[in-house]
Order: sequence, then structure tokens, then C-alpha cells
Amino acid sequence: MWRLLRTNRDFRLLYFGSLISLGGDWFLTVALLDLVLQLTGSATLASLMLLCQTLPIFLVTPIAGRAVDRLDRRKLMIVVDLLRAGACLLPLFARTPALLPFAYAGVIAISIGSAYFEPASQAALPNIVAADELHVANVLMGSTWGTMLAVGAAIGGAVTMRFGRDVSFVVDALSFLASAAILWRMRAQFAEERHQEHPPLMESVRETLRYTKSHPRVLALLTSKGGYGLGAGVVAMLSVFGKEIFRAGAFGIGLLFAARGLGALLGPFLLRAVGSRRDDLQYRLIGPAVLLFGIGYMCLGLSHSLLAGGIAVFAAHLGGGAQWQTSTYGLQRETPDWIRGRVFGADYGFVTLTMAISSLGAGIASDRFGATAATVGVASIAILWGLVWGGWTWRLWR
Repeated sequence: MWRLLRTNRDFRLLYFGSLISLGGDWFLTVALLDLVLQLTGSATLASLMLLCQTLPIFLVTPIAGRAVDRLDRRKLMIVVDLLRAGACLLPLFARTPALLPFAYAGVIAISIGSAYFEPASQAALPNIVAADELHVANVLMGSTWGTMLAVGAAIGGAVTMRFGRDVSFVVDALSFLASAAILWRMRAQFAEERHQEHPPLMESVRETLRYTKSHPRVLALLTSKGGYGLGAGVVAMLSVFGKEIFRAGAFGIGLLFAARGLGALLGPFLLRAVGSRRDDLQYRLIGPAVLLFGIGYMCLGLSHSLLAGGIAVFAAHLGGGAQWQTSTYGLQRETPDWIRGRVFGADYGFVTLTMAISSLGAGIASDRFGATAATVGVASIAILWGLVWGGWTWRLWR
């Protein structure tokens, strides 16, 4: 891994650009959740904030995936970063409950940008590194999310309490500008040379559906994150447990998100070690990884202290991080470049839709039945999906 970072300049730039951008994102997330809970005290409205981070992605991904396969991916990512930098400043206007729509509008704009940025980044990676380096590069890129969730969320919680939420909003805007500057310096080809004509939008969607239906391994990997998302809405409970159950304020929210990030950071490394670098075995471990995620959050629901809750969240995201990175790697391996952007767009859209539904359901259930019952109930869905998906796909990986 160190050799890859040292010798591949463009991958190194992409890696550090992702670290900076994701760190700013978690500053923003902690500050926004604290803002909503302080102004309204509603778990449903906190879940709605997470819904605004996910549902717009699903709505935009058919257009975004087609754009990723048609346009210059690097330039597209730069433009998106610049637009997201401006959107980060909208929550500054949310000073009262009546002005909260500014915060929601900013989050929606950022999530729409993510619908373009994330599939472009994932589709480009096999063109930036050699084929035998792809798995290592995926583990490293997967670790950026967990690293900056752990660091960004922990520091974001502390900064929000010490300096106020406005500083967190500005830091996220600066992180997007820094990411755009780093992407501008990259010289690698983000896509193979294209010769085929690009079909209209609806035909493009139908072509993607036909491709996935005719490739069972791609279909299985494509549904992996989406089904996991049905239970992943339980993450919306972290803000409730940190602020209301454990009574630790923004610091408690930040600490639980940091535990989430640390688990997501180590999960890909753990699965790579257990999987012995065999693709078939790693694919089979996706189901057990989702089981671990569900069990961890079930333990959070039964926790009575911030320490116990943090340990449970850490264990859950060992599984969550492992399944996320492995399914991403599998799609990069199994999908050709000419349709990879649309496949990753569908992948990202599907998981954000299911996570949006799950997050909203978790928030409503928390307000009606209590945080403990909501957390245990939604975590049970993740456990069920891990069993169903593992049994369904076991024979595909021979």
C-alpha cells in the first residue's frame, strides 16, 4: 500500500483529495444534526436531514451515471466540487426553526453533487491504477471514508462545541475547494478512449438493466449495498443516542460517528486478511459482514453508556465497511469501462434510496416507540438481509 502511494502520483493525489473532502463532510454532518436537534428536538427531523443526504442521489443517478460515461470524468468532478463548496454555506442562514429549509437545501445540493462525484471516482479508479493494484487501491480508498469519519466526526463534534457550527460549515466548503485543486493537478486518464455512440437517457437506463440482468455476478454485487441499506438507516439513531440517550451533546454524536469511522476504516483491511486475497471468498464474506453490522447496532440499542455504545458501533461498522469496500471492488472487477459509470450510478442510487427510507422509518419509529425499540427493529432488518443475500449468492462465486 505504501509503495502504491509512493509510486503512483495520480492515485496519491486522489487519495489525499478524498481525505480532505471527506473530513470536511463529517464536520458538516455533525454540525447539521446538532443544529436540527437543538432547534427542534425532533428525531424525525434529524432523520429527514439524513434523508436529504440520500434520496436526491437516487433521483439523479440515472442522469448522473450517463454523464459519467459520456463526459470527462476529471473535469466533471472538479465542477461538482466547486458547486458543493457554495452549497456548504447555505446552512449559515438557518438561525431559527423557520429558516431550517436553508440547511436542508444545502444538504440536497451537496447530495446531488455526490450523485455525480462518487460514481465518477469509483468508475475511474481501474484506469488510474494497474489491474494487480486495484484491490489494494480499493482498500486504501475505502479506508479514506472510515479514516475521515473517525477523525472528522470526532474533531467536528469538538469544534462545533468549542467554536460553533458556522466554523464547521466553512471548513467543509474549504475542503471541497481543496479537493477541486488537487483534481486539477491530476494527469491520468479517468476513462478509456470511447468510440461507441451514447444512447438517449431512457435507452441508456434500459441498456444498464439489460446488462445487469445478463450478468448474475454484477446483479448480486449491485444488490448487496441496496439491501444492506434497508437496515443501514439505523445510523440515524447515532445522533439521538449521542445527544439524548447518553446526554453527551455534540461531543457524544461526534464520538459515536468516530467509532463508526474507525470500524469502517479497519473493516476492509480485516476482510482482506480473512479473505486471503481470494475474490470468491471475499464475495462470500459480504453476507456475514452485513450480519455483523446488524448485531452491532442491536447491541447499541441495548447499551446504557457512551463507551458501550461506541464499542457496539465500532463492531457494526467493521462489517459495514468490509461489505461496502468488497462490493465496490467486485463491481470494478466485473464491469467494463464503457458502462461502469452507469452501473456505479445505479449502485449508489439504490443504496441511497433504501438508506433514505430506512433512516426516515427509524426516526419516525424512535419518536413513536423510543430509540431503543427503533434501533433494535431496524438492526433486525440488516440481520435478515445478510442471511437472505448470503444464501442467494453462495453458488455464484465458484
